[in-house]
Amino acid sequence: MKYVALPFTETRRLSFYLAMEEYVARHFDAPDYFFMWQVEPTVIIGRNQVLENEVNIDYCRSHDIKVFRRKSGGGCVYADRDNVMLSFVSSEENVGLAFNHFINMVLLVLRKMGIEATGTSHNDVLIGNRKVCGTACYHLNGRSIVHSTLLYDTNMDHMLHAITPGPEKLEKKGIQSVRQRITLLKNHTSFSLCEVKALIRDTLCVGERVLTAEEVSGIEQLEQQYFREDYIKQLQ
Repeated sequence: MKYVALPFTETRRLSFYLAMEEYVARHFDAPDYFFMWQVEPTVIIGRNQVLENEVNIDYCRSHDIKVFRRKSGGGCVYADRDNVMLSFVSSEENVGLAFNHFINMVLLVLRKMGIEATGTSHNDVLIGNRKVCGTACYHLNGRSIVHSTLLYDTNMDHMLHAITPGPEKLEKKGIQSVRQRITLLKNHTSFSLCEVKALIRDTLCVGERVLTAEEVSGIEQLEQQYFREDYIKQLQ
């Protein structure tokens, strides 16, 4: 599987990386591609979620936390530079099989770190009974796009206050707080985040495909859809 690399080192907005997944799915020919990315504090809501029901908009405004909507389903996610986002673009059209392949890749990496983890029917990865990696997927152009948040570390205050799960969600899961249902990878390994990223790439990928300036421009054009007023309410 090829690793898709950027020709620059600066951090882009989350919308760029969502558009990058789309661009790869639409224009690249090999069966499977993979890349990793990190962003400044951002909340990502699922395709069908209502912004006001899921996000503490005032908190996000006051703490400069961006908000974007993705095209996959699932729940609301907080991301920052202390965790890493994983993107898998697969030629597998069956979403269930694509999910299964991706989860097994994550489990393989964790096993190499000496961590016993399990996948769930909801396509999460657990260490013990706590989630360390959540995934979402959608189908595009004969491909499946699977993306994931791997929680190495995070700003817990932002995570707890930027996302507003209702009491009924917490009660349904039988828990009292977000803290009780997630775990951080740093608490289970001596690997640094950079070492984790290197292990992921070395384990899953052979070779790389560096984006050209023209391809970056194409991604930036696709990115514009994520800013539309009719797609998500702008907070800026």
